[in-house]
Amino acid sequence: MVNIIVELSKYLIILFMIAYTYQCFAVFGHHDSRKKRRILRTQNVLMFEIHLVAFLVMYLQTQEKRVLYLYVIQVLVLTVIILLYTKIYPRISRLIVNNMCMLLSAGFIMLTRLSYNLSLKQTVIAAGGVAVSLLVPAAMSRIKILASLKKVYGIVGIIALALVLVIAPISGGAKLGFEIGGFGIQPSEFVKILFVFLVAASFAESVQFKNIVTTTAIAAAHVLILVISKDLGAALIIFVVYLVMLYVATRQPLYIVAGLGAGSAASVLAYHLFTHIRTRVHAWKDPFADYSGGGYQVAQSLFAIGTGSWFGMGLYQGMADKIPVASTDFIFSAIAEEMGLIYALCLILVYLSCYVMFLNIALQLVNVFYKLVALGLGTCFIFQAFLTIGGVTKFIPSTGVTLPLISYGGSSVLSTLIMFAIIQGLYHLREDEEEAIERSKEQQKRTKQKNAEKEKHTRRSAKRPERERTAVSSERRPQPQSYGTETGSIDEEIGATVREALRERKDAGERNAPARKRGR
Repeated sequence: MVNIIVELSKYLIILFMIAYTYQCFAVFGHHDSRKKRRILRTQNVLMFEIHLVAFLVMYLQTQEKRVLYLYVIQVLVLTVIILLYTKIYPRISRLIVNNMCMLLSAGFIMLTRLSYNLSLKQTVIAAGGVAVSLLVPAAMSRIKILASLKKVYGIVGIIALALVLVIAPISGGAKLGFEIGGFGIQPSEFVKILFVFLVAASFAESVQFKNIVTTTAIAAAHVLILVISKDLGAALIIFVVYLVMLYVATRQPLYIVAGLGAGSAASVLAYHLFTHIRTRVHAWKDPFADYSGGGYQVAQSLFAIGTGSWFGMGLYQGMADKIPVASTDFIFSAIAEEMGLIYALCLILVYLSCYVMFLNIALQLVNVFYKLVALGLGTCFIFQAFLTIGGVTKFIPSTGVTLPLISYGGSSVLSTLIMFAIIQGLYHLREDEEEAIERSKEQQKRTKQKNAEKEKHTRRSAKRPERERTAVSSERRPQPQSYGTETGSIDEEIGATVREALRERKDAGERNAPARKRGR
């Protein structure tokens, strides 16, 4: 019976996920607010149904009550996230909130399958991260000096990366961060946000060549420190984010060509300088040639994805726990194995939906600084997802970055939640800008109407004295004098004389009429 439920659950989860993903893009085509709200509410229902079915299967497989307890906790966390965001900020993007919760939910499911303790920690991290990030949209609206803190962003970012380089322990061949109280802190995750603000503030101030050279030097310092620390994933993300923001700010393709050329040269140099980079490149070219060594992770990832096929093996039916670092770098492979390629592809489309929304917000913002911030954070988010998925599918060499909001990791989850909160703050600012523009248009319209009324009144006032002057002048004009007797004018006398002559002629004619008859 359990096997039947597990088998049916695969198709049910995929069906719900396809419906959710379709609505991620269908909402862009609706302008009716009621239809949009209905779609967004349906997305919430689908997300909770996927979460319920997955945890039901995991409980049936493990028979552990703690799985049910964790399910209840996660449902409460997701519900509170949705309610708090929509109640505190009623004008935010509900689609971004829904996608954020869907990605968190997908991570909760797979982490519970891999490790109960990691899933519990991830739930606590998500709850704490949301509590912190809820303050960000309000701060974005109220703090007006963000664009003037360019030096602060640069100094804090470089100092944080330098501290990691100097005192952080080596983990996995690289210096990534520290561990405090069982939770890892990776400063580079937060430096990426500071870097976006730095570049946005710099290019909003000026895009003159001198300023571009200075900003490029600061960006190169960030990348160089990360390369020395062997945090190649973060270095590559910062490099690509800078190129995209530089091109959008200047509209000069030459900068892109020069940047790609410099990046290619730096990659060749790094390949010859660092052993672990050569190992990853060889594993990417042929992971099975060194199956027991550097190619083991990529080979296991490809095995898992191929085994899962389109519909997956089902939760606890695969060997996801055998994939190296399955909870962090290779969690996408674990998802593809047990939940299927269709589900995994839908997750990619959810990431793409988020990026489209980020770009949409960036395009609608008027302020250059905020526009570049939205673009930079969106590029950082989608490129990190690309690096992770591309690495586990052998599309590109593995870079060791995590899948945003799904992979386990305190700093990764917290920084991504802050990114989403910043985007929500920018969405709120976009609404304010639109309202300000509408108010400005209304004010201009009223001003034009007032000016038109004043002009009309002025014209009327100008015509009134002219009519009065005409009337006065006509009164003052000398009247023609009449000559004749007291009884009438000359015309009247002439008329009377003519009438008298006609009357006499008529009377004479009547007297002569009988005489003419007698003569005949």
